[in-house]
Amino acid sequence: MLKPDPLDPKLSTSVSGIDQNGKPVETKVVTEKPLTLFLNSQEVVTMMTIGDHPDLLAVGYLKNQNMLADDDVITGIDYDDDLEVVIVRTERETNFEEKLKKKVRTSGCAQGTVFGDVMDGFESVALPEKASLKTSWLYALTKAINTTPSLYLEAGAIHGCVLCHEDKPLVYMEDVGRHNAVDKIAGWMVLNDIPAHDKIFYTTGRLTSEMVIKTVMMGIPILVSRSGFTAWGVDLARKAGLTLIGRAKGKRFIALSGVDRIEFDMDPGHVEDEPEKSKRKGSLAAE
Repeated sequence: MLKPDPLDPKLSTSVSGIDQNGKPVETKVVTEKPLTLFLNSQEVVTMMTIGDHPDLLAVGYLKNQNMLADDDVITGIDYDDDLEVVIVRTERETNFEEKLKKKVRTSGCAQGTVFGDVMDGFESVALPEKASLKTSWLYALTKAINTTPSLYLEAGAIHGCVLCHEDKPLVYMEDVGRHNAVDKIAGWMVLNDIPAHDKIFYTTGRLTSEMVIKTVMMGIPILVSRSGFTAWGVDLARKAGLTLIGRAKGKRFIALSGVDRIEFDMDPGHVEDEPEKSKRKGSLAAE
C-alpha cells in the first residue's frame, strides 16, 4: 500500500508552547504551504497543501476539474520546490480562461473550489451496477485503515482518503483538505492507468456534495466514511446510483444510497466494536 510517512520531517514540525497548567510543551504541527498549479502556460490555481506528491495532486486536480480529458497525453510534469510551482504539460493545446472565471467555493475544509462546469458530465456518468461491497470487506478495511500509522496520529489537523479493492487498501493519502487527498488518489489512478469500476473509496471527512461529485466523476461506485452525511450529498448519490455509506465505525454503519450493492456476508455480532477512546477520536477521525 502506498501510504503516508508520518515521520517525514517535511510534513510536520515541532512547536513550543504551554499546556492548560502553564507548563511548557512541545507538539507536532502539520506543514501547510502554497502550491501554484500551471496547465501548460496557464496558471490555474494556488492550493494549500502539506507538500507531498505534488505531481499526483496536480494531475488529480486537473482531472477532477474536467481540465484533463481521458485521451489527453501528459508529456511532462515539472515541480520546483523553491518556487512552489508545479507545471503539467500536455500534447493538446489548452485554454480554460472562460472556465476559470466561474468558481464555486465548496463546503470542504481549507476552502475547496470547483469550477462552474464541473457538473456538466455528472448526470451522464454510468457507475457499474455489478460492483459489490461485502460487509466482511468493509469491516476489514475500516480496521486496517484505522490502525495504519498516519500523519493524523503524529500531528493531527489533517484528513485521509484511501482507495481500496475488495478488503485491501491500495493507496492512502493525507492532506490539510480532504479534496487534496482525493485529488492525489485521482492523480495516482491517471498516471498508473488504474481502473475505477471495482474500487471502493474511503474518506475520513463528511459525505458532502463535493465528495460525492468527485467520487462519481472518478467512476468509483462505492464511497465510505466514518463521518456523517449532508442532504445534498445523499441526494446526488441517489441520482448517480452511488453506494453511500457513512458512520462506519467498528461493527456499525449506515447506507443511504446504492444499498443493492451491499452483500451481508458477515454477522456484525462477530465484529469487535471500537474502543471508547477510538470512538471519540479515531486514528483517522475528521477534524
